[in-house]
Amino acid sequence: MTSQKRRFAQPKYRCNSCGFTTGRWMGFCPQCRAEDSLAETVSSGGAGASTTQRLREIGLNKKPRTATGIAEIDRVLGGGLVDGSVVLVGGEPGVGKSTLLLQMAARVADHGAVLLASAEESAAQVAMRAARLGLDAAGLHVVSDGRVDAILGACLEEQPQLLVVDSIQTVTADDAEGSAGGVVQVRESASRFIDFAKRTGTVVALVGHVTKDGAIAGPKTLEHMVDVVMYLEGEGDGGLRLLRSLKNRYGSVNQVGVFTMGDAGLDEVPDPSGVLIEAHRVGASGTVLFPMVEGRRSMLCEVQALVVPSVLPQPRRSVKGLDVARVHQLLAVLERHVGIGLGKHDVHVNIVGGIRLRDPAVDLAVALAIVSSYRDAPLPLVAAWGEIGLTGEIRNATHADRRLEEASRFDPELVVRPGSGGSRTIDQALSLSGLSATRG
Repeated sequence: MTSQKRRFAQPKYRCNSCGFTTGRWMGFCPQCRAEDSLAETVSSGGAGASTTQRLREIGLNKKPRTATGIAEIDRVLGGGLVDGSVVLVGGEPGVGKSTLLLQMAARVADHGAVLLASAEESAAQVAMRAARLGLDAAGLHVVSDGRVDAILGACLEEQPQLLVVDSIQTVTADDAEGSAGGVVQVRESASRFIDFAKRTGTVVALVGHVTKDGAIAGPKTLEHMVDVVMYLEGEGDGGLRLLRSLKNRYGSVNQVGVFTMGDAGLDEVPDPSGVLIEAHRVGASGTVLFPMVEGRRSMLCEVQALVVPSVLPQPRRSVKGLDVARVHQLLAVLERHVGIGLGKHDVHVNIVGGIRLRDPAVDLAVALAIVSSYRDAPLPLVAAWGEIGLTGEIRNATHADRRLEEASRFDPELVVRPGSGGSRTIDQALSLSGLSATRG
């Protein structure tokens, strides 16, 4: 006797403010605490069975990726755009997200139709931006509308190869609760764009704003829903822009593309090391070169430090491009194991070019720069890397061969790294660099 599963309706209650779902009704949302925000939804528990396929019998899509025409973007994407993929690009206001995607759209439009949906700017404003950037692509179409259904309707007419939505926080789905930018609206709007991309094979690029703490605004599930997450970072008033890959279902993550912001938009930087250290002053105190590694890419950046006597009861600690807690830890190690107390000095540390470093191997370069500035002892052209432990030891860093290869391109007079010249501790590294490690 064959038993059959009963089909029945399961009541669910969904919060109109944050989208939280629960199996029972309450007078408030247990997640966002909004009152009377739970509304009943009914989901069927008896869906039909799906058709299965053997993995070995599923044919692979042999179509090559679509190149964007911008080599640095293609590097981060893993070779180009994949049909039916959804790409989320986040970044601080004014960093150049819209400019970069407009440039990409114009390049792709040279070989196919592209639709740019702008919910923040009018079509005339987009045209003004394109004229300023010197872009003139015949296949680029613009729609200035914030309604998801209207944008998708325009896509059905134009049948673009690429759809750019600027931004996901400013568009709305008609039958979703809440205002633009709300959790429910962002999730529902993104879901419809993703469904459209998978059904039609259209590549969809979404611009995402970030919150004050640096996270992409909206529900965290947004980053899980899309195929690729890229983040554009850098100083808003100039300098370099780094395009990082935080998630990529079709390639490796932690890739990085490098750009500079100019009058004609974002320009590619094929040799970032040369740009980052072009103004490096050899023989100046408080400056050390650090070979950083981002994904499969290595580049040389400059670490600068300035240590001056302080007249304040609590000296300043100004840090740009690094975690300030990491610098405080290095200052404690220098005081404990080297005898350099900076409790009456202001300490300023800067990574030149607007670079944001998360690599612990920068510890040794920072420590050498701080001691060099404190003692006003000029250094030669020196490159250094290594993680410094709380006991003063220098630990090995990953990708040592690639760091050495990148540093060697610029023929440094001295390379200080874990184990070089017997440098196993911060004392030994200072001595190797010509900075006396004598206490006091």
